Amino acid sequence: MIQKAIEGLRNPPQTVSTITATTQQWQDRLEAVGSTRAAKGADLSAQVAGMVKSIHFESGGRVEKGALLVELEDADDVARLHAFQATAALAQLNYDRDSKLLKTEAISQQTVDNALATLKNNQAQVAQQQALVSYKSIRAPFSGRLGIRQIDLGQYIAPGTPIVTLQQLERIFVDFYLPQQALAKVRVGQAVIAEVDTYPKLKFTGEILAINPLVDEASRNVQIRATFNNPDERLLPGMFATVDIDIGEPKRYVTLPKTAIYYNSYGSITYVVENAGKDEGGGEQEVARQVFVKTGQTRGDQVAVLEGIKPGDVVVTAGQNKLHNGSPVRTNNEIPVPFSANPQVSEE
Repeated sequence: MIQKAIEGLRNPPQTVSTITATTQQWQDRLEAVGSTRAAKGADLSAQVAGMVKSIHFESGGRVEKGALLVELEDADDVARLHAFQATAALAQLNYDRDSKLLKTEAISQQTVDNALATLKNNQAQVAQQQALVSYKSIRAPFSGRLGIRQIDLGQYIAPGTPIVTLQQLERIFVDFYLPQQALAKVRVGQAVIAEVDTYPKLKFTGEILAINPLVDEASRNVQIRATFNNPDERLLPGMFATVDIDIGEPKRYVTLPKTAIYYNSYGSITYVVENAGKDEGGGEQEVARQVFVKTGQTRGDQVAVLEGIKPGDVVVTAGQNKLHNGSPVRTNNEIPVPFSANPQVSEE
């Protein structure tokens, strides 16, 4: 009796939480992370240097395509344009006069050709100067929402100086990468679900727009772009996004909480609770048996078990660190273990 008492003290029952394994319908999916970008987006800047003469926009405002945003000082360029226009007008008169004289054979064809060449040269100078004048007016290349102004009135800016960002937000792209093995499972037009941590309860539905025809040689990954309608402009360029792509037909798997799986260098392990008969007091004695399992994909707090566990098995979900093969256990399920396919982040 004393010996048995000592053995009982050495190996007392350990309190664990358990769950009865069941099967659930499981949709295989590919998971990836990516970044958002606008369907149209640009950081606007000037093509030529100049002094900021006037600013025609407010930070954060919406503008239409072609709207005038910034004007640079252009008095010198406009005066030079007028001079070129005057020279071109004189060249036109000379050419018209010489063309009439040629009909009466008063001048040679060479004189007319020279007058025509002079006219075209002067017209080209006018066109060139008109382009320089137009560069002093920065306009919106497309409709969208402006960012924060980066320049001030009277400031001298060099070519390429950032003025403001312009983003068209009605449609958003998400660029992400998948391993080359996944190429056979994705196609253009396939549905995609994206989530951003800014809105943890929202799922954005889109579709694959394009698959890069080039696989990166270093990573063996391929870039994929998905498109999402964004009428409320909740998605902004530069956001970090997680992407899920459902593939294949739904299947049924045994699913367990992630906490039920214990990982070590030998593989994935879980503990199954079994009845070991009656104890000395006549009660049911339960023990934990170590089982190696093969796991599949995860979904929220759940993990699919492909091998090792069958429906109806009672699996330990908490307290495994105190167990070894054959440990007596006592079940206490007062504290629930997270087991949701779509866990929600608490806002408290």
